[in-house]
Amino acid sequence: MKSLNWKKSLIFCVSFFAVFFGELAVNIACGPEQDPYDYYVSYFHNNVQGDQYKPFAFNGLLFLNSEDDVWAEENVNSAEWAKYLGVKLKDVRKIMYELDSASDVRLKKASFKWTSTLPDSLKKNNFLAALSKNKAALNYYRLLKQCEPMISHIYGSWTQPIVDSVFLMKCADKNLALLPNFKDDFLKLRYAYQIQRMYRYAGNKQQSKMVYEKYIANNPSTSAVKGWAISQYAGIIRAEGKADEAAFLFSKVFASNPERRIVAYRNYFWTSAKMDDVLKFAKSEDEKANIYAINGFKKPDSEIQLVKDVYECNPANQLVGALVIREVNKLEQNLLERSPMAYDYFSASIYGNYFNYGKNADSLKTANLKHLKVVRDFATRIANEKKYIEPDFGNITAAYLSWIEHNDVLAMKYLNKVNLEKLSPKLKDQYRITELLVKANQIKKGNNFNENELLPALKWLDEKRLEENPVQPKDSEYYYGWNEGEKSRYTITTRNFYQQVLAPAYTKLGDTAKAALAMLKGDAKYKLLKNMKFKKSLSYQTTMYWMQSLSENTLDKIATYKTKTAIDNFDGLLAKSLNQFSSDDFYELQGTAHLRAHQYAKAIECFNKLSKTYKYWMPEEWEWLDNGKHLVHKQYANAFAETVTDYPKKYVNKPNRLNKKTFAKKMLNLQRLANTDKKNAAQYYYQMAKGLYQTGEFGNAWFFISYDWRIFANQNRGKYDYNSDYKLALKAKEYFEKARELSKDANFKAKCTFMLARCEQKKILQKYDAITWNETEDYEKLGKEQDRIYTRMNSENPYFAEMKNQYAKTPFYKTAVNECSYLKDFLKRSQ
Repeated sequence: MKSLNWKKSLIFCVSFFAVFFGELAVNIACGPEQDPYDYYVSYFHNNVQGDQYKPFAFNGLLFLNSEDDVWAEENVNSAEWAKYLGVKLKDVRKIMYELDSASDVRLKKASFKWTSTLPDSLKKNNFLAALSKNKAALNYYRLLKQCEPMISHIYGSWTQPIVDSVFLMKCADKNLALLPNFKDDFLKLRYAYQIQRMYRYAGNKQQSKMVYEKYIANNPSTSAVKGWAISQYAGIIRAEGKADEAAFLFSKVFASNPERRIVAYRNYFWTSAKMDDVLKFAKSEDEKANIYAINGFKKPDSEIQLVKDVYECNPANQLVGALVIREVNKLEQNLLERSPMAYDYFSASIYGNYFNYGKNADSLKTANLKHLKVVRDFATRIANEKKYIEPDFGNITAAYLSWIEHNDVLAMKYLNKVNLEKLSPKLKDQYRITELLVKANQIKKGNNFNENELLPALKWLDEKRLEENPVQPKDSEYYYGWNEGEKSRYTITTRNFYQQVLAPAYTKLGDTAKAALAMLKGDAKYKLLKNMKFKKSLSYQTTMYWMQSLSENTLDKIATYKTKTAIDNFDGLLAKSLNQFSSDDFYELQGTAHLRAHQYAKAIECFNKLSKTYKYWMPEEWEWLDNGKHLVHKQYANAFAETVTDYPKKYVNKPNRLNKKTFAKKMLNLQRLANTDKKNAAQYYYQMAKGLYQTGEFGNAWFFISYDWRIFANQNRGKYDYNSDYKLALKAKEYFEKARELSKDANFKAKCTFMLARCEQKKILQKYDAITWNETEDYEKLGKEQDRIYTRMNSENPYFAEMKNQYAKTPFYKTAVNECSYLKDFLKRSQ
C-alpha cells in the first residue's frame, strides 16, 4: 500500500511546522483572515462616550484603532472659510479640495477669479464669487495655490514634493514684509502660517521660528490654523534637541485640533520624551490631563493610574470615559472566553485569551480579576462623586464588569442605580445590552429559564443590527471586510450574544437544535435577507458547526421549526432565521447526516426535496498550463471501486459518476439484497464495505459524508460523530468481516482480509498521529525515528499475518504483494 507513503512525508512536515510555528501552520487553514476589530469577544462598545477619541480605543492588533481622525481637515478649514466669507461649506470644499485637473487648469487661466467664461460647475460656486470681491482673500488663495504643492508633506506618502527653495524664500520674504499691515485677523493668521511653512521647507528654520514666535504664538485666535502652526514649530525645536518641549506642544495640538489629533499623537511619541519631563511644561490641570491621557492611550496592558491622574486633573473630561472603556475592553480580551462552537482558531491561537495557555494560566487570570475589581472601584467612584459628565457611566461600567465576574446580583445592584431618563442614547443602549447579558446568565449557567423574557430585548437588538445592515449586497460574502467590524458594533454584539452566550447555553442544556439555530440567528444580519447559504452568507464558524457537528436527529428536530415562523415568541424568532436559510442547503445537509448514519431511505427522502436544478458539490483539481492558464478537472466519485492503494485516488469520468442521492439508492438496494438474497450476501456486504471505505478521508468519495478534507486533522480523534467512518473505517471493517465470514472462496476471502488490513491501518495511523514529539532541531533524525515507529506499528497489523499464513497461494495475494509497500515491509520483517 504505497497509499500511505504521503502520510509519512506529511507527518514529518506537520511535526516540523509544529516545532517551528507552534499551532500556527494548522490554524491558518481553519478560518478566514482575522478582522482586527473583531478578534476578541466584546459587548462593551468603545464609543459609548462618543466618537471624539475613537482612533485611540483599545485594539491589541493595531497601533491605532483607526487611521482616520474623527474630523476631516478639509471640513474644518472649509467651515472657517465659509463662515468668514458667508458662503456654503460645500462650495469652499469643492474649490479647495475637490477640483478635477481640467477644472483646476481653467481656474488658473482665469487667475482664480470668478468669470463668465468658467464652466457652469465653477460659475455657480459662491466661494469663487466671494473671493473675487475680496482682494486680500483672493491674493491669499493665489499664494496658497502657488506654494501648496511644495510645502504639503502628506503623512505616509512614498514620495515628497519637489521644493524650489529660492522661490519659497523670495515668496516668504515678500509676504513677511506685508504681514504687519494686515488688520484682518483671519487672513493675518493664515498668511503667517503659510510664511512659517515656506521658510521651514526652504531650509530657513530660524526665520520659521521667528514668524511663529512673533506673529502666531500670542495670537488670540481659536482657529484650527493656530494648532497647525504649533505643529510646525514643534517639529523644528524637536530637531534642535528640545524633545520635551516639542512633546508638550504636540500634546496641545492633540487637545485643540481633532482634525490633526492622530498626527499629533504620533509626533508626541516620536520625540521619545519621558512623561514626567513633558509635564514640567504644563501650566494648567487641563494640559496635564492631556499628557496623562496620551500616555494612557498608548498602554496596551492594564493601566488604571493614568486614568486616575486624568480624573484628578479634570474629572468632567470625556478623556476619563474613553480611558475607562479601554480598560474594560482589555479585560474583555483577557477574561471573556470564546465558545468552541463559535471559535476562530486562527485568532485564538495567536491573540486569544492568554491566561488560557501555558503554566501561568491561573496566575494571569487571577491578576486580571484583581484588575477588574480596581477598575470597578474607580467606576463606582465616578458614579458616586458625580463630577464626570455622565455619572451613570460609572454604574453601567461597574455592572458590566460584575457580569464578567459572574456576579449577577451585584451587576443588577449597579443597574438599579441608573437613572435611565438622563442617559445619552449610546449609554442607554449599553445599559440595555448589559441588562440582557445579566438576564441571560441564568440560561448560560444551564438553569431552567424562560427565554421569552429575553424577547423584547432581542427584538430591539435585532433592529439595531439591521440599521447597520439595511440591504444585503449582491453576491456578498458573510465575512466583514478589513476594518468593517469597527462600523458594525451592534452586528458583532448580536452575533456574539447568540453564538457565545445562547448557543453554548443550549448545548449545556442538551438542546443541540436550539444551539444550532442560535448560531444561524447570529449570522442573519441583513434586514432583507433570504436564501442564506453555507460558505456564502454564513460565518466560517457557523458553517463548520452545522456541516460537521450536527447529527441526523438534531437536523430532523430543526426541520420542525420551519412551521413556527408565525409564532410571536422566542421559537418564532429562531424559526424566522431558519426560513431565511437556503432550503436546498438545509435538505442536502439533512440528507448527508442520514447518509453518515447509514439511514439511506431517510437520506433519499431529504435529497428528493432538493430543487431540480440543484448541483451536488464535488472537489476539483487544477492543471496549470504552460501559457499560465489552467484546466479544471472535476473529481467524480468512484465509490465502489476496488483499489489496492489509497493514493492516488481513482476517480471516474462524468457518465459513470455518482452523487449523494444515487449513492444512497445503491447502498439501500445493497442493504435489502443482503437481507433477502442470502446466497450472494457476501458479495453485497463486500460492495457496501467498499462504498463505506471510499467515503472515508482516504477514499475517492470522501465528500459524500464530509465537507472538508482536513489533511491536518488526523490527531483530532472523535471530533465529529461520523469520524468512526471518516477516519477509522469501522463500519467498512465490520462489513468486510461479515463478507469474509459468509464466503467460502479463498481468493475473495484474501481480498476481504487485505481490506481489513487497510482498515486496521487507519487505527494505527490514528495512534501514530497522537504521539507527542519532543522539540528538536535534528529534523532528519526525527523523520527517521518517526518512520521506525510507524513501521513497527504497521508490522503489528494482525491481518497482514493472516494474509501471509492463510492466503499466500491466492492470485490476489500476488497482486497485493506487488502493489502494497506495507505488506512487503511486513513480510521482510517477519522473515
